[in-house]
Amino acid sequence: MDRRFSEFFTPGLVKRAQCQTLRYKGFLFQLSPDADTLPAFPATLAADMESCIVTDIEYDSRHIKPGNLYCALPGLHTDGHRYISQAIEGGAVAVVHQYELDRYEPDIIYLQTADSRFAMSPISALFYNEPSKELGIIGVTGTEGKSTTVFLIYQLLTLAGKKAGFISTVQYRIGATEEWNPEHQTTPEAPTIHRALAAMRDYGMEYAVIESSSHGLSPRTNRLGDVAFDVGVMTNVTHEHLEFHGTWEQYRSDKANLFRVLDQVNHEKALRNGPLNETGRRLPVRIPSFSVANADDPSCTYFANATERRTYTYSIHGEDADLSVRSLEGTDRGNSYDIWVRATGETIHVQDNLPGTFNAANVMAALLVVSGLTGLPIADLVPLVPQLRPVRGRMTVVNRGQPFEVIVDYAHTPSSFETVLPPIKKRIEGRGGRLISLFGSGGERDREKRPKQGRIAADWSDIVILTDEDPRGEDPIALLEEIAAGCSELERDKQLFLIPDRPQAIRKAFSLARPGDVVLLLGKGHENSIIYKDHTIPYDEIGEAEKALAELGFTN
Repeated sequence: MDRRFSEFFTPGLVKRAQCQTLRYKGFLFQLSPDADTLPAFPATLAADMESCIVTDIEYDSRHIKPGNLYCALPGLHTDGHRYISQAIEGGAVAVVHQYELDRYEPDIIYLQTADSRFAMSPISALFYNEPSKELGIIGVTGTEGKSTTVFLIYQLLTLAGKKAGFISTVQYRIGATEEWNPEHQTTPEAPTIHRALAAMRDYGMEYAVIESSSHGLSPRTNRLGDVAFDVGVMTNVTHEHLEFHGTWEQYRSDKANLFRVLDQVNHEKALRNGPLNETGRRLPVRIPSFSVANADDPSCTYFANATERRTYTYSIHGEDADLSVRSLEGTDRGNSYDIWVRATGETIHVQDNLPGTFNAANVMAALLVVSGLTGLPIADLVPLVPQLRPVRGRMTVVNRGQPFEVIVDYAHTPSSFETVLPPIKKRIEGRGGRLISLFGSGGERDREKRPKQGRIAADWSDIVILTDEDPRGEDPIALLEEIAAGCSELERDKQLFLIPDRPQAIRKAFSLARPGDVVLLLGKGHENSIIYKDHTIPYDEIGEAEKALAELGFTN
């Protein structure tokens, strides 16, 4: 989409992006966030800015195209300010930066801000004409369950007759089809978010469901800082990403920003398919605004107190909640359970095709969101639940006729291990089956969780195989030894194996498996690569498992 620079460079942008100066054609102008007007630009300069066409917002100099506005961002391993000249050579017409530069090209617009990463969010929102103000926006946050809950809400809205899109770690839909997400980021950077929302708006969608990570909700990245959320969902809050947030308390607080923003947003929105007045102008529609939280999580009250909006709750353990499970039976194909509905006092039977008993919680969250948005009773939505599809790489069964089970899941935190491993172990104990767990841990990420992962795996697994997840800049063996510190009771090379090469580790697991066993491949799920210090290799966990089974003669 093409926009004149002058169309979105407004006093509102100066304030929201904390702009400090503008340089262009040898002129330097001081900018004030408190001013209601822009500086008085000379007529010729104003004309030049009027004729400056911006084609998109970009923060990676390698992806710059002619007409782009380039945001120079400080980073962990490098600094985007070093690549400004490269961006200009690629065709950038404007640069957003936070540090003073050694050189300013006269024909480039330079916008200096207090924090270029923070500024990228309002700039992106205004460039795309604030698409989140023309969509009902649902955000889902939590340590686990985000991707699945996003996908279930999107599907349930669609089955209920609503036009919806979504953005998740695994997939997204911004137009006619669902697409795979090629990135490892849970919540993309702001330009990607607003570009996707604009595509949904222009396609005529009513709702957008966004997987909202703690990184994305933190003001340090501000990826979601200019998204007008109407509904917030919290699945759970456990131990994760302390390398970024510093403390668990800060981690939880950053996630709760999703609930806080509900009180700051105007929920009157001009949907593309909304009603028109007599002159053909779109009338605003009030989107119901509320929150949904997991009553089984100790942080439920904390999140409910973060907003003045009504908070609906759900419980898989029979706690007092708006939706509460009264009985639950799970198989490797899905779950059968009864839900008590507080609003009506009725108990409704639910059948899903989502392996993993924890998915009953994700289904209840989706039911509450869609019921709250559409006004449809829970009882009218429950018959749609059997049509809900699971997320690829989330409790995905790989069956090629082998005499043991193979399950691929994305679980990569201590709490997700505690959710996934015990039900599987209990399910197979009666038939004498063993649990073989294969996993690693992300490099340059929270190190405190590593021995905890090892301890939980050792508690519930008969055999543990440690292997690469994404070592990044760390030494793979040293990283695996940190996990192994939690498995001290397991005998090396009998019950505990350290095999960094993941494809070889999978083959080792399959060679050890007996009839009735379960081989659980954890941590990669849907992801399409393994990241090392100086290279990245393409990788598909499900495909690799199928290949290894084929080598053993299982091709059914």
